[in-house]
Amino acid sequence: MSAKPVVMGILNVTPDSFADGGRHNTLTAAISRAQSMIEEGVDIIDVGGESTRPGAERVSLDEELTRTIPVIKELAKLGATISIDTMRSEVARAAIESGASYVNDVSGGLADNKMAAVIAGSPSTQYVVMHWRGHSTHMNELANYADVVTEVKNEIDERVSALLDAGVAGEQLIVDPGLGFAKNTEHNWAILRGLDRLSLLGYPILIGASRKRFLGELVGATNTDDRENASIALTAVLVRSGIWGVRTHSVRPHREAIDVAWEMIK
Repeated sequence: MSAKPVVMGILNVTPDSFADGGRHNTLTAAISRAQSMIEEGVDIIDVGGESTRPGAERVSLDEELTRTIPVIKELAKLGATISIDTMRSEVARAAIESGASYVNDVSGGLADNKMAAVIAGSPSTQYVVMHWRGHSTHMNELANYADVVTEVKNEIDERVSALLDAGVAGEQLIVDPGLGFAKNTEHNWAILRGLDRLSLLGYPILIGASRKRFLGELVGATNTDDRENASIALTAVLVRSGIWGVRTHSVRPHREAIDVAWEMIK
């Protein structure tokens, strides 16, 4: 049996992320939120300084560093396990030097060809390789598949092979099928139903479904906060799929959903 899934709590220090933009984009607000997540049992806090919602424009390197690194330094003082959500090798390097032990790269290294070298040079760092086909400004145009599960699996496998060739160790890798990134609602559900096929890649799987549009469409919730119940229900179901973890906007409800589902199957 696989280990009980971890909860990666989302801490977006941005003004424009799709579900929580503007809520934690000051140092004081970010640390307050992080302290709450720690109290609720979060395993990893994922700090993001650049929105990747559909249509979002990129921010400058300096802006991303300014938003994220002070927060990471403060979280390190609290003893938190920290992840940096970035596509930039410069940000990843600075975050690792400041205390991050995970790099969550939605582009899987495609957005920055120097990322692999940073990860390979930090052998104690875990690296989340997400399936990605293009930046937020045009990713919806790239949601074309004949067999989405097979194609996502093959494209992740290609990225993994490239990373291994660049010196990244297999033990550093976690994969993420990238729900909502160059994927429509039907694609997202097909991927979730096909996780057994993605598990054949042989790497831990992280799922980031929290409050996403495809859940809102299912339950008739246009407001992102109103998608939370559906997100929690999905987390509970996913425990049986043997995933490594879930990336979520709230912590305690997902921690408890995992605990209950785990008790049923252990």
